Amino acid sequence: MICPNGHQSQADDFCDTCGAKIDPQAQPVGSTTSAPPEPRPGQTGATSGPPSGQECPNCQTLNLPEALFCEACGYDFTTGALPRGASPAAGATSPVPEQSRVAPSIPLEWVAEVWVDPDWYAGQEAEEPMPSPGLPTVVPLMLRSNLVGRISLSRSIEPDVDCTSDTGVSRRHAQLTTDGTRWFVEDLGSANGTFVGPASGPLPVDPVAVGPRTELDADDRVYVGAWTRIVVRRATLEEQSELS
Repeated sequence: MICPNGHQSQADDFCDTCGAKIDPQAQPVGSTTSAPPEPRPGQTGATSGPPSGQECPNCQTLNLPEALFCEACGYDFTTGALPRGASPAAGATSPVPEQSRVAPSIPLEWVAEVWVDPDWYAGQEAEEPMPSPGLPTVVPLMLRSNLVGRISLSRSIEPDVDCTSDTGVSRRHAQLTTDGTRWFVEDLGSANGTFVGPASGPLPVDPVAVGPRTELDADDRVYVGAWTRIVVRRATLEEQSELS
């Protein structure tokens, strides 16, 4: 299947890459789920001209010179690691070393609260009915780089912050990273954007830019998909004992 954004997808409901809804009736003539994907700019077979930028050592995708992560496989150009849930590219000529394929772990000092936010849902005009908010799901953040997204068995994507129930979230939606004291969020080219706003103010209306990292203040909330709100905060002593 081919999604409205041109990505090849093995799933026939929502795109494996960006999460966009797929219309089976709008498929190009002759397209199949097994058809080879279109080459990305900078890869063998691309016709967009001479390559420029930085090439990912894992999948050879050409990225913007200032990119912190590979937009195709999630390779971290700063730490040399792939986020957990991202697979090394098959046949990569310069594969990432085995010990570097998972982002470095850190002590359990931080958690992410994932919650169904009725106010955010009210402004998204989503077709899916909102689930009951209930209590937030507390996710331990024990990696320096944490993938936010939805599970994809076909692409072996297992996000650290799992938002699978929210179909408005892309498979590889955003990345939460830390330098040890501060936290940042980066949109990975999601279909519906990543939004950041303080709890004390109105809901954000403009998504963060794709690519650059946005530092999170202590009062900030991250909004993704149709109803998902994420809060990064210090773990309590009880959470450190239960989740570590």
